[in-house]
Amino acid sequence: RLGKNSPSIEIETISTGSLGLDIALGVGGLPRGRVIEIYGPESSGKTTLALHTIAEAQKKGGVCAFVDAEHALDPVYARKLGVNLDDLLIS
Repeated sequence: RLGKNSPSIEIETISTGSLGLDIALGVGGLPRGRVIEIYGPESSGKTTLALHTIAEAQKKGGVCAFVDAEHALDPVYARKLGVNLDDLLIS
């Protein structure tokens, strides 16, 4: 197979909260330490995906920022998904 003998690079990832999406991304989630942009049509789950990923990153001790360009952040919903709002940087 092409690339079978090439050295693999270990990438630390944060789960999206969806096993299917983590597998589809090819590395098991979103790469840690990178700026991630989630885009798509209205009501397609962008905010929910971001909040699930933030909750997973916070569980691992990560620091997260949420740029709320659509003014869609609901603090009650975020807490229900496991986000610690006291440790979240919000713009």
